[in-house]
Amino acid sequence: MRSIRARLLVLGAVWLTAALLAAFIFISGLLDDFVTGRFDAEAEAVADTLIATVEVGRDGRIAVEGLPPDARFGLPLSGWYWQVAAEDRVVARSNSLLDGRLNGPGGNFVGGRGSGADGAALRVMRREVTVPESDALVAVTVTAPQAQIRDSLRQIRRPLAIALIVLGAGLAAASIIQVQVGLRSLTRVGADLRRVRAGQADRLPMPDVSELRPLTAEINAALDQNATLLARSRQHLGNLAHSLKTPLAALANELPPDHKGQSLITRMDRLIGWHLRRARSAGPRVLGQRTPVKAVIDDILLVLRWPMQDKHITARTDCPEDAAFAGERQDLEEMIGNLADNAVKWGRHSLRIAVTTDARTLTLRIEDDGPGMARTDAPRALIRGGRLDEHGASGSGLGLAIVADLAALHGGDLRLERSALGGLSAILTLPA
Repeated sequence: MRSIRARLLVLGAVWLTAALLAAFIFISGLLDDFVTGRFDAEAEAVADTLIATVEVGRDGRIAVEGLPPDARFGLPLSGWYWQVAAEDRVVARSNSLLDGRLNGPGGNFVGGRGSGADGAALRVMRREVTVPESDALVAVTVTAPQAQIRDSLRQIRRPLAIALIVLGAGLAAASIIQVQVGLRSLTRVGADLRRVRAGQADRLPMPDVSELRPLTAEINAALDQNATLLARSRQHLGNLAHSLKTPLAALANELPPDHKGQSLITRMDRLIGWHLRRARSAGPRVLGQRTPVKAVIDDILLVLRWPMQDKHITARTDCPEDAAFAGERQDLEEMIGNLADNAVKWGRHSLRIAVTTDARTLTLRIEDDGPGMARTDAPRALIRGGRLDEHGASGSGLGLAIVADLAALHGGDLRLERSALGGLSAILTLPA
């Protein structure tokens, strides 16, 4: 079991069941001793009464004067029997014994086992005494039906079992409540982490339980370290880009425009741009960021206003005010900017950007009325340098590939389809 809640509940159920069973066995043993002790006490009282009534007649014979006034000893084969014997001769017996005889080992004992004439199990008590006026040994035997003892125990054990079951149910409910309340803070930390990943918060609030505060502090430290590493890596990438592109630009200026090295310089510049952008998209991301989409679209269209005016392209947007991207603004700018720039380069008269959202997904559809592309060309357009028309609009052939990489980094994807406007429809799916 990989659930802490399940482990605690199962462990609690096992120990609770074992404890209740042990309690039932222990209390049942005590009740057994109590009930059988009560029957033994009654048998001893009857035996004492019988011993008190034993007398020696004038002829020296043993006799019993007066019988115990207990109706149970008058019911035939009831299991309640008594017998007085002297010198292996039955002097007196209870009416319930009829003409039977109680046989068994000699000596004094309580709690012996025997059986009646009908084969029913009996609990036997035997006392041996010597009558003062005679040397005869008098044996008094009293029995009780074992079935009646078991019935008495059963009547006591049933409410005991019900009481323990009710107690167990109450303790189980208390354990469940205790586990739920105890793990509520841990569940709250998980919810806070989801809010950080969704961009609704940048740090975890400190929990109200001391056991989770060190964990929360470590997670917040990891988030801070993530942001620091990202800023540092971007700084290094910017320095690297500057150190590589500046010599290439100087070399391109030194060579004549028709020099064959210009194509090589252009290719190197494209490759450097690709690898630098690829490294940036594959690097660490700052968690807890949330970017409004409409503001980014408005800023990108503002930047593209001159190219759109030159080509007489009209842009239409449909974006909810509350649409948001669970990531950094510059990543969203990179993706929308590349797709919008591509649509302006290849479009003729129309550019349309539509945004739809649901509970978890943000979908951006950027369409143009340009030549579009065949369905079989879409996979090649998403690889680095995968230009489908080397003589078309200017560009490095890296924009779509960078958008696809950034979308995948954020758990989304980029699809290329035929637009209803006649050109290309780039469908970007991202976490909301």
